[in-house]
Amino acid sequence: MSKSILTSIIGILFLSSCGNENDKADAYGNFEATEIIISSETAGKIIKFPINEGQKLTDNQFICLIDTSDIFLKKEVLTAQKNALASKYSDILAQVKVFEEQKKVIEIEMNRINNLLKDSAATQKQADDIKGKINVLDRQIEQVKTQNKSLFNQLKVFDIQKEIINNQIRKSEIVNPVKGTVLTKYAEENEITLPGKPLYKIADLSEMKLRAYVSGKQLSSIKIGQKIKVFIDTNENQMKEYEGIVSQISNEAEFTPKIIQTKDERVNLVYSIIIKVKNDGDLKIGMPGEVRFK
Repeated sequence: MSKSILTSIIGILFLSSCGNENDKADAYGNFEATEIIISSETAGKIIKFPINEGQKLTDNQFICLIDTSDIFLKKEVLTAQKNALASKYSDILAQVKVFEEQKKVIEIEMNRINNLLKDSAATQKQADDIKGKINVLDRQIEQVKTQNKSLFNQLKVFDIQKEIINNQIRKSEIVNPVKGTVLTKYAEENEITLPGKPLYKIADLSEMKLRAYVSGKQLSSIKIGQKIKVFIDTNENQMKEYEGIVSQISNEAEFTPKIIQTKDERVNLVYSIIIKVKNDGDLKIGMPGEVRFK
C-alpha cells in the first residue's frame, strides 16, 4: 500500500471519529408534560360525560354533569322554611307599627295633659299615668324588635344555606379548566361519583418539557433562555431534530437517576435542566430525548 493511500485512509478515519464525537449528545432525558387530574367536587350520579381519551379540550368547555335532584329538593325545603319564617317577620313588623301608632296617640294626649297641668286643669297623677303608658309601649316595641332581630338572623342563616346548595349545584356542572388532551378517563356515565374522586387527567401537549441531566462541568455551557438542539429517535433509525429553549436549571445537585446517562458516566452528582420544545405531534410523555448544546 502506497504512503499516499495510507495517509488518506488515516485522514478519513480521523474525520469520521471527529464527526462521531460531534454527534455525541451532551445530555439525555425524557419528555414530560404538566398533568392535571380533574376530580368531582360533589356526590351523585354522572348524567353526562361526553369525552374520550385522546380528545382535545378547550378551556371553559363543559365536560360533565352530575345529578343534583336531591340537592334541588333540599333547596326547595329551605325555600319553604324561609317563606314561613318571613311571614312571621312581616307579622312582627306589623306589630311594631301598631305599637308605634299607639305611642303617637298617647304622646298627643300627654302633650295635652301637660298643657292642662300648667293651667292647673289636670293633676300630676294624670301626667304620670300617661308617661307610664308610654314607657310600657317603649318596652313592648323594644321586645318585639328583639324578636325581629332573632328572626332576621335566622333568615340570614337560610340565605347562607341556600347559597351553599347553589354552590353545590354549580359544582355539579364541571367545566374543563385548561386546554389540553385527555390522557386518562377514570369514570363513565351512570356511575356514582364522590367529592374528590378523579374523573379524568388532562395535559397540554402543544409544548413538551424535556427533563435532562448535566454534570457540573457542563453548567457553564448553558443558561436560561438559551436555544439548543433536541433530538429523538425515528422509526427509520434516524434522529429528528427540534429546537428547544432552556427554561430552568436546578440550583442543587442530585444523584444521577438510574434511567439517565450523562456525558461523563463517572459523574455521581448531576443538575437537572428543563427544556421547552414545541410539539408537532410526535413527542410523547416519557419519550427519551437527546440534547446537544452546540
